[in-house]
Amino acid sequence: MKLKFNWGTYIVIAFALFITFILYFVVKVQSDSKYDNDLVVEEYYKHDIHYQEEMQRVQNAHDLAHKPIVKQLDNEVTITFPSTFDCKKITGTVALYRPSNKKLDFEVKLALNESTLHIPKTNLVGGSWDINMEWQYEGKAYLTKEAIYIK
Repeated sequence: MKLKFNWGTYIVIAFALFITFILYFVVKVQSDSKYDNDLVVEEYYKHDIHYQEEMQRVQNAHDLAHKPIVKQLDNEVTITFPSTFDCKKITGTVALYRPSNKKLDFEVKLALNESTLHIPKTNLVGGSWDINMEWQYEGKAYLTKEAIYIK
């Protein structure tokens, strides 16, 4: 007995193979840890509620005559705060985010004796980094965001 297939049978087989491929791909991506699909910000909706406050801190930083300067040197990344501020009165944190791998993220508390914060490049893997500087000076809050690329 010889099986004969018409064009409808071939279409059904093609759809079945395509659906099998898609299901395999979805299962592989969901189960493999190297395809990390977490949100960039934990508790996204709680973060979104404070958006207006964040925009006010960004505006405060934008209004400064002298803004913090991020520089990349051979062995370190430096963040220089305005010299018009007393560096000992600056408080806050500098958060470094690695967009491709949240396990590399870290924060540095601001406790300055000089107007420059030094971050050794040994702490930074090569690639793209986002720097969020949340700092306060004499009761006024500031938020400065920068992006750098480490070679």
